Amino acid sequence: MKSIVTAAALITALVPLAARAQEDAATTPITVSGSVAIATDYRFRGVSQSDDHMAIQGGLTVSHESGVYVGTWASNLAGWGTFGGANMELDLIGGYKAKLGKNATLDVGLTWYMYPGGANDTDFAEPYVKLSGSTGPATLTGGIAYAPKQYALANVSNAPNSRGQKQDNLYVWGDGALAIGGTPFTAKAHIGHSDGNPGLGPNGTSVSPTGKYWDWSIGMDTTWRNLTLNLSYIDTDITAARAARLQPNFSKGQDGSGSIANAALVASLTAAF
Repeated sequence: MKSIVTAAALITALVPLAARAQEDAATTPITVSGSVAIATDYRFRGVSQSDDHMAIQGGLTVSHESGVYVGTWASNLAGWGTFGGANMELDLIGGYKAKLGKNATLDVGLTWYMYPGGANDTDFAEPYVKLSGSTGPATLTGGIAYAPKQYALANVSNAPNSRGQKQDNLYVWGDGALAIGGTPFTAKAHIGHSDGNPGLGPNGTSVSPTGKYWDWSIGMDTTWRNLTLNLSYIDTDITAARAARLQPNFSKGQDGSGSIANAALVASLTAAF
């Protein structure tokens, strides 16, 4: 509960700042946007970061007409997601979007993942490249995120010089969205592949827990004014046998049962501003 309250307090503080910035943006080349969401689970690349429990999330982005943008995003954590004891994830994001045509956009940037209150050496950086395009009611996006070798992604080792060991991580994904004509619904699909450090990281977690695995989801959005309701079925190909050596860290409630990479139906409600 403490982690949810902390995340909620941070997000609440961002809302009036965003409103004030939007008023100023009326006469400047700056655009401010943001969102606040509540979800039944926080799934990061198919794996629960909130121990299969509710998450409160929010973000704020400031964009310039040149294509440059900076932003931040936060969520509460629990269980596997608590890197070194942190109860919140705070991401700092910066990048550049370039129009490649009427319906195509190239997005290049970097995400700095932070875990306030957690152990040392848990934060890490991950550059990314995304290419999106649309035709009619369909939008397709492909992306690559590569985190270069960093200690936060290293394998656990009892060797005297283990702190000098570093690992990298590669994530490749594709997203699709299809607006259903004459309705307020949009069908969505996602598939991604992770390739990184297998096993437990230096603080009991990892962004690619079994080394290599696939995650995917299918879902549906419906929007009313600035509210969006999403329902998604999310799953991975991480089997119980492959996850066995990660227990109990990889289990709901940290009790050795109920993998947090199993299929799940996740609902979320997002308010954009």
